[in-house]
Amino acid sequence: MTRILSLAMVVLLAASSGCYHVTVVTGAPPATQKIDKGWQLSWVYGLVPPSEISTKETCLQGVAKVETERSFVNGLVSAITYSIFTPMHASITCAAGPVAK
Repeated sequence: MTRILSLAMVVLLAASSGCYHVTVVTGAPPATQKIDKGWQLSWVYGLVPPSEISTKETCLQGVAKVETERSFVNGLVSAITYSIFTPMHASITCAAGPVAK
């Protein structure tokens, strides 16, 4: 019985360890320029957000797409620190021009 309970706990833990991923698309055509921030520092379950990423110097035409995600490694670090430190990955794709109408 304890073996079945242990197996059920492992399956439940694996199923609940899904990765977080959000994509925002502005509608502007994407350019080849990208800003990639691998470890954005967030604290206390994400209640203290990471610092703002400035795109003014890199993305002169604006932003086409913003992606934020919490990878497996980010989640593992978060679990080890009891979610006191909750890192995330951010990727920003610059726009090649204005939003098409």
